Order: sequence, then structure tokens, then C-alpha cells
Amino acid sequence: MPGRPRSWLFRVALVAAALLRPEQRARPLAARPGPRPRSQAPGSLKCFLGALKMEMTEVTGVSLKRGSVAVEDNDRVAPAEEAKRQKILDRCLTKSQSELEHVSPPSGVNVPEPPEAVSAREGTKNSDVQLEEEEEEEEDGLSEEGEEEEEAETFADMMKHGLTELDVGITKFVSSHQGFSGILKERYSDFVVHEIGKDGRISHLDDLSVPVDEEDPTEDVFTVLTAEEKQRLEELQLFKNKETSVAIEVIEDTKEKRTIIHQAIKSLFPGLETKTEDREGKKYIVAYHAAGKKALANPRKHSWPKSRGSYCHFVLYKENKDTMDAINVLSKYLRVKPNIFSYMGTKDKRAITVQEIAVLKITAQRLAHLNKCLMNFKLGNFSYQKNPLKLGELQGNHFTVVLRNITGTDEQVQQAMNSLKEIGFINYYGMQRFGTTAVPTYQVGRAILQNSWTEVMDLILKPRSGAEKGYLVKCREEWAKTKDPAAALRKLPVKRCVEGQLLRGLSKYGMKNIVSAFGIIPRNNRLMYIHSYQSYVWNNMVSKRIEEYGLRPVPGDLVLKGATATYVDEEDVNNYSIHDVVMPLPGFDVIYPKHKISEAYREMLTADNLDIDNMRHKIRDYSLSGAYRKIIIRPQNVSWEVVAYDDPKIPLFNTDVDNLEGKPPPVFASEGKYRALKMDFSLPPSTYATMAIREVLKMDTSIKNQTQLNTTWLR
Repeated sequence: MPGRPRSWLFRVALVAAALLRPEQRARPLAARPGPRPRSQAPGSLKCFLGALKMEMTEVTGVSLKRGSVAVEDNDRVAPAEEAKRQKILDRCLTKSQSELEHVSPPSGVNVPEPPEAVSAREGTKNSDVQLEEEEEEEEDGLSEEGEEEEEAETFADMMKHGLTELDVGITKFVSSHQGFSGILKERYSDFVVHEIGKDGRISHLDDLSVPVDEEDPTEDVFTVLTAEEKQRLEELQLFKNKETSVAIEVIEDTKEKRTIIHQAIKSLFPGLETKTEDREGKKYIVAYHAAGKKALANPRKHSWPKSRGSYCHFVLYKENKDTMDAINVLSKYLRVKPNIFSYMGTKDKRAITVQEIAVLKITAQRLAHLNKCLMNFKLGNFSYQKNPLKLGELQGNHFTVVLRNITGTDEQVQQAMNSLKEIGFINYYGMQRFGTTAVPTYQVGRAILQNSWTEVMDLILKPRSGAEKGYLVKCREEWAKTKDPAAALRKLPVKRCVEGQLLRGLSKYGMKNIVSAFGIIPRNNRLMYIHSYQSYVWNNMVSKRIEEYGLRPVPGDLVLKGATATYVDEEDVNNYSIHDVVMPLPGFDVIYPKHKISEAYREMLTADNLDIDNMRHKIRDYSLSGAYRKIIIRPQNVSWEVVAYDDPKIPLFNTDVDNLEGKPPPVFASEGKYRALKMDFSLPPSTYATMAIREVLKMDTSIKNQTQLNTTWLR
């Protein structure tokens, strides 16, 4: 590598060699497993460092920050820069190893020694697309220089500032059994969610075949065109050059070969039409725009058979990605906009989830081809339908959950699970509703409802303790020091976060128009804050209701008749059970119970400078109509078993993909080093499985508490 000082690179190589396990030293870095960003060409210094980073991650179990060992593309590196890089690398290695230490369990909680940390492969497994997203940030100039100077906290240290259940009104239990400890989501594969569709069937991925359609092209369409030809066709499709057509020579001139090329162009580049031409004794397939720029606006319109339903429905299996992230990944690979996808409900990231998705005028064949391109995704059970899916159409979700390293006896587990099956659990809004940082989302929501826009701005932008990326910390510090939105924005490499959007708004509209600046944030994100406040009030009021009146209906409670809330009278109180009782989320279109809890609502909102009799906001988006929510939920299809195991890395049940691949189900010994509770249950929409698990364990399910039990669970 001419011109580059060899001493720095040599030292990096020595560090890598020292870290690698003996059996790995014999293999070249490029030959070892693990995805590599496409921007890293084999043999380049970037590639070497990327592979080195993966090896260090594999050994230490902690991922190094991108940008911690930055490498310039220039041929020359100043000696001062060389020294700085060496210092950074040393610090990263030392820090990574120190972060592996476990935090002691809280006093009063009897927790046996937890299983060894989840393998680094689990902790660092990323899909190709995650790497693509990193590249995109780099291409946008979004580097993270300067972060290397930080002293990173361990995850457990950062979560000292997180919320506990008590902070958000989650205080009561319905059962009398003795609780026990267990680790929730030690591995994301310990938490599996299957959507229950509007027909009541549980979604499973059990068929990867593509529906037979005479007009569908063969599999050869994906390989018949060269990379150069595909690039020229894409530029033609998107009007990126002045060409009006692209001609592709047919080397092996047969009718079958010409047909495949025609199909390939129409399938992979919707909006283009093709024709065959003779030029100087040679056959060419010529691609062109049939409808000019109109084809770009709606390319699928010109190539979709009229006899086929407009929407391709499919089952999406995904690991460790939330629904919106997954759809962004699919749209990127298909080169379409995310808004042509529809779904019935969103699913959390840290789980394996299976749900139905619909997409407008994309063939099952193109979707099935993604199974060869993507890690941690699987698409199947394809069918063509006339209509898309709509949010809220699902009947609920079925959960398969493993709680590892449990301390309860078989009798305690039996009592806990029988109680869950027969009585249920308090339908609290779970901790996910309130965020994980030192500034809960409900506080921002309260400030919005109070019309305190300066406070909204400060809550979002002020410095805070807790789990935050380095560039956010620097952005907040700059804001606190200068109150200059442009200066604070310059500290942010990623402008798409809420903080970046608000700062862009403040730069555009000025500090005297915070309302408009806040309006730049997408509507769903803005409404999340006020819905979080409603949830906070509801949790607190339900705890008071159960403390005051217990688990029986009383006169003045509310029940639903259809969609209408009515009061329980003295004479018909025996016609209802606690499972019928609902409580209102505060708003202008709800009624409140006719007993002490009504006054408790009023007192809580008054203390927050809000008028319970006037929940309309001068900005229509922030007016709360309110809603009703059952206070106790009884899960359906409840089953469970306690299993013994020795290896904390082994999965304790088969996923849909395991079954498709023909893997036999795990076999458990009668005795083992650890015990786990495997539970299955179904819940209606908008209820939290973590609250059902909380009732079983009688334990705080917040990240803060779970981190103290096992610092590896949120990798």
C-alpha cells in the first residue's frame, strides 16, 4: 500500500491476531463468516478494518461504534493522526472487554448465576440491509467522527436512568400466587409473535411456493441480463439519461431466449415495453417507454394482467426488525415506495414475528426472489387478492414466550399459569409505551396538551441522562449552550430523528413559532406523545380503581354495550364480572365512572394543569376524543411447560423456518443446569404480552430491572 505508513497498519494487524481464536488465525479475514458492506472492496484497507471490527465483536461480544477507527481514503496519513487512531483503537478494545461484566442482581431478588452471555453471533447478526443502511448514511455524508473521544457507559449503567413500572402507574397484581424470577427476551428468538387474522386463523409461514400463473416469467429472468444491462435499463426506466431506448443483443438467437429477455425486462423494470429488431443481421431486444413519463408515475399499471387481483398477499417472517423497518427493507430491494405495502398491525423489533402483508402489483415471483437476497427475512404463503389490508383488521396475536433461568418451583409455576388462564392480568399499557430515556414520552404529551410549547421543545432537546448515542449527547449540549438550532443540527449526522426534525423546523420557522417547527415531525410521531400521556393517566387510574374496589364490579363502573359505555346500576351489578368493566382514556367524548375514581381523574388532570371538561385543543390534531379499555384481560389458548437445559445458546422450540427446513424439535433432558418456562397464549389487539408475563413472575418488566438480571438481553 504505497504512501501509507506501514507501522500503523502493522499494529492493527497485531491487535487482530492477538484477538483471534487460535483456529481462526489460520484463515484469511475475508474467508470468515459475517456480512460485509458492498462498499468495502476485497483487499482494501476498509475491507480489512471492517473484517477486523467483526472479529473484535465476535470475541468481545460488544459491537464497536462505526467511525471509532476511521480511515481516510487519502494515500497519506499524518503522524499525529496515526497516533490518534492507535489511541482510539486501544481504548475501543479495552472498553469493549470491560462492558462484558454483568451487573449484580438487585438486593432482595434471589437470582441464580445467569447463563453465560448470548453468543456474539446472536448479538451482532445483521441483515444485508442493515449494512446497506449504514452505507447510505455514509454516502449522505453522515459520519460519526468525534464519537471516539467519549467514555461509553455500559448498557446497565445507562439504564439506571430508565423508567420503572412504578413511574408509569403499574403497581397492582390480580393473583395471590408467590412470584419468582426469570429472564425475559434473553434472546430475541425467545419471543415469537404470530398474527391472528380477521378470519381468526393464526398466521404461519409454511409454504414457500409461488402461485402458478401462465403470465409469470421463469426463474431465468433474474440471471439472463448482465449487471451492465440492468444498470442501463434502470437508468432508462427512471429517465436518468437522455436515451429513449436500450438495445440488448441476443447472443444465442432462439425464440425461447428472446422470450426470456422480454419477460426479464418487463418483470424487473415495470413501465418498459420491448420489441425485437433486426440490425445488420443480428437480433436485438429493444426496451423503451410505452407511456412516456406516465409509466414512471404508475409503472405496474402497464404490465399487470387484468385477470389477476391487484394485491399480492404474503406472510412475512422476520427476526429482530419492527414492521416499518422491514417494509423499508423490502421496498428498497424492490425499488418501490413503502406506501404500496399494507398490513393489519405493527410488530415489535426484539422478537421473531409472523404477519400478513399486502403489496400493490408486485408479483409473488419477485417477492419470493427476495428469500435469496435477505437475511433474517422469509416470505411465503403467496396469493393474489382484490383488496389491501387495513390497520386494525386483525383479531389479535398469538405469543410463544420463553422465560429462561426461572427460580420458581413447579408448584409455583402451576399456580401462576392457572391464575393467568382463569383470571387474567391487568390490562396496563406496557413499558414500551413510555420510551426508555430519562425524559418519558408522556411528559412531552402533557406539555403539548398544556399548550406549553417552550417546554415541549426543551423536553425533546435538553441534555438528559441515559442510553443515548454520542452525537445526540453533543447535539443536546450544543443546544443547551447556544440555543442555536442550526449549530445543534450540525452536530447530528442523522437528521431523520425527532431531534433533527424539530431542529430543522426551528431553523425554518424560528424560535417564536415552535408549533409550526414541531409540526415538521411526522403526525404519527407527534400523536404518540399525547397517546402516551393518556396511557399514563389510564394506568394510574386503573391502579386506584383496583386498590379502592378490588376485582369485582361495583355500582358506578362502566361497561360496554356495543360501542357505547353505560353505568353499572345497583340492581344489575351481579350480571357483570370484572372482565366486563372498562375505564376511559381521558378525552372530550367519554364519560367517567360514577364513584371515587371519577374525582381521581379530575384531580390528576387538574394537578397537570388540564381541564377534564375541555379536552379539545386549539390545534385539532391534539384534541383528545378519548376511548374505553377493559381493565382485566383473560388470555385465550393458554398452555405451558417447564423444561430443563444446559446450554443457554440453544433454542427451546422450533420456529416456522425451522419447521420448513425439517429441523426436529428440541429434546429436553429430565435434569439440567437451568430451567425455563415456555408459555403460549393469545391476546386481543393493543394488549401487552409483557403485562401478562409480569403477572406470572410478579416482577418488574422494565428494561431497567431486566438489565440488572442480565445485561445481555437487549443486544
